[in-house]
Amino acid sequence: MTSPASRTSPTLAIRLHADDGVVIARTDLLAGTSVPGENVVAASRIPPGHKIATRAHAAGEPVRRYGQIIGVATRAIAPGEHVHSHNLGMGEHGKDYAFTQEARPTAFAAAPATFQGILRADGRVATRNYIGVLTTVNCSATVAQYVADAFRRNPFTGHDPLADFPNVDGVVALTHKTGCGMSDDEPLRILRRTLAGYAKHPNFAAIIVLGLGCEVNQIPGLMEQEGLDGKPRVRAMTIQATGGTPKTVAKAVEFVREMLPDANAAGVRTTVPASHLCIALQCGGSDGYSGISANPALGAASDLVVRNGGTVILSETPETYGAEHLLTRRAVTEPVGRKLVSLMEWWEEYTRRNGGELDDNPSPGNKAGGLTTILEKSLGAMAKAGTTNLVEVYRYAEPVTAKGFVFMDTPGYDPVAATGQVAGGANLVCFTTGRGSVYGCKPSPSIKLATNTPMFLRMEDDMDINCGTVIDGDETVAECGERIFRHMLAIASGEQTKSEQWGFGAEEFAPWMQGATM
Repeated sequence: MTSPASRTSPTLAIRLHADDGVVIARTDLLAGTSVPGENVVAASRIPPGHKIATRAHAAGEPVRRYGQIIGVATRAIAPGEHVHSHNLGMGEHGKDYAFTQEARPTAFAAAPATFQGILRADGRVATRNYIGVLTTVNCSATVAQYVADAFRRNPFTGHDPLADFPNVDGVVALTHKTGCGMSDDEPLRILRRTLAGYAKHPNFAAIIVLGLGCEVNQIPGLMEQEGLDGKPRVRAMTIQATGGTPKTVAKAVEFVREMLPDANAAGVRTTVPASHLCIALQCGGSDGYSGISANPALGAASDLVVRNGGTVILSETPETYGAEHLLTRRAVTEPVGRKLVSLMEWWEEYTRRNGGELDDNPSPGNKAGGLTTILEKSLGAMAKAGTTNLVEVYRYAEPVTAKGFVFMDTPGYDPVAATGQVAGGANLVCFTTGRGSVYGCKPSPSIKLATNTPMFLRMEDDMDINCGTVIDGDETVAECGERIFRHMLAIASGEQTKSEQWGFGAEEFAPWMQGATM
């Protein structure tokens, strides 16, 4: 795969690889427009971010972008034609996993970067300092919200219950739609692993685990399974045993007030190495530019994180499908690579079992932005992970302990995927978007990276970084990646993201719900 590597004057279309049979429209190409350097004339209107054929393709012939197969022609395609869902499909083709063949020693930074982090007693480093209210079941969601509301600043009166605790970022209730009516096996284990990942997260100074009392996800089972018993920063209670809504709210509010002085004292920032960064890599609302600008630029930043000793987590397994052979080549061992392949096989069976197929993703918005097949989407999405070795593969919400580039099994749905990554320990989220996303993810800040300048300008109140500069010819991928890395350090040091300024991040908590609801 290649991408624009040097500053050039903007042209009408972008060629990503010499072997490609398509180029990407940089702007709206009207019928009859000649594309310089490609010896082709647009046969019809080609929207920005969409593909135009630069040579003829016979029916059944593979079509390449990034130098990789993104599908096969479902009918003959003439030069100058718009290449999209009407003439391009998944097709069948083999994969060469070539395990470990492209793994290389990592060139670590001689003088690692630093940021202003919050050092916890156990040696872990936080980027934020929250007190959290976690719910075992949806039935305790409203009570949890009442507790968090007691510490919410009133924007009309200016009253701030946390005014005396400037090092506490807030009290946040993380609620969800499950916890009962579920089987007592893998679905419950996944939920408990997710909740425990948040309960143990360094960005929380203290946690209340709040249940109803009669749910499948019983607090004693959660505490025992996940090793939460005896933790002084964790308090558990049920609404039924405490005596109902008012008494539970009062007791939980009292606990938060008890913890605030200690949380505030623990929230002092100090200089720490960038090796403490653990970055969740996300993309949502992708378009035809995602794999050209924001994703490879984030990949360049990911390489900088790894070379400074930190960790980056790629996920969204269905949105890596079709590109996994490029990651297995970078696996440090064959068993690590085979873990990734086994995930893809599970997802093939899982979608079949539920009457779907992996090419049901891309979404309508992705297709409107120029993406046609899941192969094309995956090849662009995996660019977020940069070029360093794949060192480990994790289950959903499993604690991430390895340093370097790792993969976590998650669905492609952004809130569910990011929830798993944060449960695994991510203390920062970097989220690329072409169509525009306003996602937040407490307790970890979420940085939005726009793939194109028009969307960035239209949604500037929500976007943190414009990567459309790469498309515009104003910046190289490497330069944009360096800018993203520096912004990561600033956000990790306490500077707020746009989504934090708007208060996003609690409602987006979404554990992966598997199995039947009974």
